[in-house]
Amino acid sequence: MLTSNDEREQTLNQLLAEMDGFDPNQGVIIMAATNRPEILDAALLRPGRFDRQILVDRPDIKGRTKILQLHAKKVKLSPDLDLAIVAAKTPGFVGADLANIVNEAALLAARQEKESIEMAEFDEAIERVVAGLQKKSHVINPKEKKIVAYHESGHALVAELVPGADPVSKISIIPRGIAALGYTSQLPTEDRYLMTRSELLARICVLLGGRVAEEIVFGDISTGAQNDLQRATEIARTMITQFGMSEKLGFVSLEGPRTATFLMVPTYSPKEYSEETARLIDEEVKQILTEAHSRARDLLISRRAALEELAKLLLEKEVVDRPALQAILKVRSIDSIKEKKRSADTHGNENNEGNVDQEQPKA
Repeated sequence: MLTSNDEREQTLNQLLAEMDGFDPNQGVIIMAATNRPEILDAALLRPGRFDRQILVDRPDIKGRTKILQLHAKKVKLSPDLDLAIVAAKTPGFVGADLANIVNEAALLAARQEKESIEMAEFDEAIERVVAGLQKKSHVINPKEKKIVAYHESGHALVAELVPGADPVSKISIIPRGIAALGYTSQLPTEDRYLMTRSELLARICVLLGGRVAEEIVFGDISTGAQNDLQRATEIARTMITQFGMSEKLGFVSLEGPRTATFLMVPTYSPKEYSEETARLIDEEVKQILTEAHSRARDLLISRRAALEELAKLLLEKEVVDRPALQAILKVRSIDSIKEKKRSADTHGNENNEGNVDQEQPKA
């Protein structure tokens, strides 16, 4: 009786035999597609078989604009709508995502009985694709809603204050999707293909900003930061094990090779380092997260007034856009400068008065 692995090996061998059986003079071209090229058997990629690889990557901003223009031919757009702006708001989206956005925007415009699709419909469609459908009927008690407001405010403020973080476009405490009670939307200013160490550290700070805000305001923490912690830990561990961004471990990649074949069961990379190295990896990851936590805490404590004002605005309106966020930060920055100047003037006057008192006996 054949095992499941034997059947897969026989399938692979038969495919290789069929490919070698073609007469080159017949002009037969064999094409295949996969989303997992790294696990293909090496025999498939040898010369004479699948020896030429063509990468179909995610489209850049020009490609996204053309894809949107293609799908938008079937719908009526507002004359002042620029699809290039929509393309700029959708970095990392593929053709299917963009087609879905156009379809969602058309449905939203039809429900509101609009004659054409405007930017508001596209913005809502992008949010639906990224974060899921709104659940305005979802009832949240006031205490949890307040926690969510401060949590998202922490993310937003840290993102605006840490150099290298993507700018915030919108903050919402309206539940979306399966489990999201709120979200902070960040959009990069351009397509990115590389990230520096400082930018990765900034991203970790932003992810921890929500939990830090809860600690500062409530003196307690909730389960709402679970996904944030998972993503922050993953980034930190990847920095250490794959990108060589650790001073202790040096310029080495510790990620083991993937096992190749048509195995349908999950495969795991073997650990090719000692237990001592594993301990150092854990220490480095913990240090990165601890330093990012301290950095986010210092930023939010120094901008506590802005944190309070933003959370209050979120509880009142449920959605805050970028202009409102920038206005809060600008006003609070001016207030902080005035307070420092007032403090300096007061301190200077006190020193002058002291000098006068000391000189009076001499006179």
